[in-house]
Amino acid sequence: MPKIEIYTSDFCPFCARAKNLLKKRGATFTEFNVDMNPALRVEMTERAQGRTSVPQIFFDGNLIGGSDDLAALEVSGELESLL
Repeated sequence: MPKIEIYTSDFCPFCARAKNLLKKRGATFTEFNVDMNPALRVEMTERAQGRTSVPQIFFDGNLIGGSDDLAALEVSGELESLL
């Protein structure tokens, strides 16, 4: 299973959706909440190629994208092979 990192924010329905999908698939992940940590938000933005929205999801350091990107991988069947 890849090392999964997800940058999130409190009260973000897209973050909850992404985390629920990963949990449903039995994936474990490290969560970084950017709400009260400006340095962490800057780190996320740099890693996410300028994207500032949450969630931003990484598998083994590679950008997967946001919640919609993760859901698209699930629909296409690609998520299973990545996990």
